Amino acid sequence: MKKPLFLILLVPILSLTAEPDHTITVDWNKVVARSRTSLSIQVCPEPPMRRSSPIHDQIYGALRNMKVDYARLQPWYPYPRLSVAELEPPRDGKTSWDFSLIDPIVLDFFTAAEGRPVMLSFSTLPQWMFQTEKPVPYPTDPDEITWNYGGGNRFRDPSLKEVVDYYHRLASWYMKGGFHDECGKWHDSGHRFKVAYWEVLNEIDLEHELSPQQYTAVYDAVVADLSSLDPDMKFSGLALAGPSDRPEYIEYFLDQKNHQSGIPLDLVSYHFYAAPDLDETPEIQQYTFFKMADRFLSTVRYIETLRQRLSPATRTYVNELGSFTPDTLSKDPRIPLSYWTLSGSMFAYLYPQLVRVGVDIIAAAELIDYPGQFAGATLVDWETGKPNARYWVVKLLRTHFGPGDNLVETSHPEQVVLAQAFVTPQEQRKILLVNKRNHPITVSIPRVAGSKMEFVDPTTGFDPPASVELKETRVTLQPQSVAVITLAK
Repeated sequence: MKKPLFLILLVPILSLTAEPDHTITVDWNKVVARSRTSLSIQVCPEPPMRRSSPIHDQIYGALRNMKVDYARLQPWYPYPRLSVAELEPPRDGKTSWDFSLIDPIVLDFFTAAEGRPVMLSFSTLPQWMFQTEKPVPYPTDPDEITWNYGGGNRFRDPSLKEVVDYYHRLASWYMKGGFHDECGKWHDSGHRFKVAYWEVLNEIDLEHELSPQQYTAVYDAVVADLSSLDPDMKFSGLALAGPSDRPEYIEYFLDQKNHQSGIPLDLVSYHFYAAPDLDETPEIQQYTFFKMADRFLSTVRYIETLRQRLSPATRTYVNELGSFTPDTLSKDPRIPLSYWTLSGSMFAYLYPQLVRVGVDIIAAAELIDYPGQFAGATLVDWETGKPNARYWVVKLLRTHFGPGDNLVETSHPEQVVLAQAFVTPQEQRKILLVNKRNHPITVSIPRVAGSKMEFVDPTTGFDPPASVELKETRVTLQPQSVAVITLAK
């Protein structure tokens, strides 16, 4: 029986279109960049971090085990009682200073840091410092989420003395053992913590909608005062939510002529979250996340040109880097297991590229979130406290890479796989691999047989990275896998 002509033609067509192995080549002698980048973590105080929480120990254990420098503690407005130390204005010779709910979180944070340098970012000011039509209420329950407390750009005291005095007393509580309140009463803390960076406000383009001029005035006033508490403490500015939308903030802030004389511009910071549309399926999200990551990289490169032109000594901290699920505030988010590996692979995809641009610090965001509170951004499970795949990707990168690494020329099929080879200060040769797709991809890498590969992928779930000894030069990466190969000597 004769075969139809279309079947005869189909066989060679299929063989020609079958996906071939992707070859990765490395020139170990050609250095393309030298890393100065530290990996870190973003920590927003939330109810699961309280000592009464059943997962308290697991959360802080995850923070401690990450062993990062410059972890960023950022109390923020959805939980006024966990973030604001003076919720009512002074009146009739009395003040409302109260650290009873804030202190346990801050102290446990410093304990988990184990003496490593940290950043404090008490970004939420008391609402009474802003002009409002009527007093802004806040929940009696410290665990209740409120979205109405923070914000405002019209200060009750235009001289900013109230703002400066608040931060002076707050910083003194943690750095100088206590403070005298507005009525002259001494409040003793006994705390004398070392703070590497103090960040002035957070997401000022979103939470407060301050103009660049307003924010710079606040920054200068606060920094001028807090500098007296510790001459070694440095300062961070902006913490922009949308740097690509508001580049004028970056340009104005980094121009020294817009600041008071002697005000340091130690660090500029901004954020990025990949966020798919509500109706996007995981199949579509795998493309959305990486396209958004590429647009963010374009923004970073532009910011770097501004920084190098205006203030080359200023360092850069991407101090919130993560992703959201489409239903960010849902109390019943539908998060498939594939989301966690996708988010982790996007983070790993950005890491070497931010290193090459020259970003100094990158913080994974964030340690704990839960349904109703950006659940897709969490690094640990909100029910068990167990680290998820996003956490283990950051831990894998933190374990293998850091400042002083040389990045060497690496060719790779960038549409589907990212590959970047590193030579560490100890002369170890390593290759980072990221599968950008939700199906297995095979790559061929010369001379990796006999090497160890550690990886996070759907097979590892919420467990630590697995490892395998490579038997050949062909390596199969599972969907959205992040792998590090350490070459045998």
